[in-house]
Amino acid sequence: MTDTADSDLQAVNLGLADRVVLVTGGVRGVGAGISKVFADQGATVVTCARRPVEGLAYDFHSCDIRDDDAVKSMIGAIISDHGRLDVVVNNAGGSPHVPAADASAKFSRKILELNFLGALSVSTHANAVMQSQESGGSIVNITSVSGRRPTPGTVAYGAAKAGMENMTATLAVEWAPKVRVNSVVVGMVETEQSELFYGDADSIAAISKNVPLGRLAKPSDIGWATAFLASEAASYISGASLEVHGGGEPPHYLSTTTADIK
Repeated sequence: MTDTADSDLQAVNLGLADRVVLVTGGVRGVGAGISKVFADQGATVVTCARRPVEGLAYDFHSCDIRDDDAVKSMIGAIISDHGRLDVVVNNAGGSPHVPAADASAKFSRKILELNFLGALSVSTHANAVMQSQESGGSIVNITSVSGRRPTPGTVAYGAAKAGMENMTATLAVEWAPKVRVNSVVVGMVETEQSELFYGDADSIAAISKNVPLGRLAKPSDIGWATAFLASEAASYISGASLEVHGGGEPPHYLSTTTADIK
């Protein structure tokens, strides 16, 4: 998305001005992009992370989503403060690069707890509230292309993201018709920490050329997809996985073959 496209989108109104939205891990990177899009649409944004963050423009709760009691308390506090909860975006997650042979059982368990069980906990407590609201609610899970292809060095993360897609489809059936559940399948994103994953600027430029749309995503690209799924414009969409990856990653053989493939 170019800066011009970002500017043009400011005129888009998804009807989210009266919504209370929780974005887990919504303080940096992709999460910050999601929070900003909802806030720009006029929604009341609530974010959470394990450690306090200064200078945020949104309501903030210190919460480790791996702790079910802490999640329950946070959801209760949101209801106490705002009277409702309309949208949940399960964005919190991540994993350092550790080869499977070197990963301890404790490490893998923590990655699964953060990237899968934590999202399930947040969703379950949010659903209990949304089912009692006349307007129901919407849950959007931020998943990853890592859940659909081999992910060397992050096996537990990839498995957790695959599990989130199955969770999305399952909860969409169990919690209908009051609560819609969808996922955004995220590809490569350029954030303030991109160099940790993709290397220096030259490496990022080279990687970008391999994406059909010619660039990595911006956090706002993920934010707009998420806001759409949460809005009434997507009122008949549930149990779906929306791929936001710039066209995907071409198969590796295309860079080595001598065939003229168009």
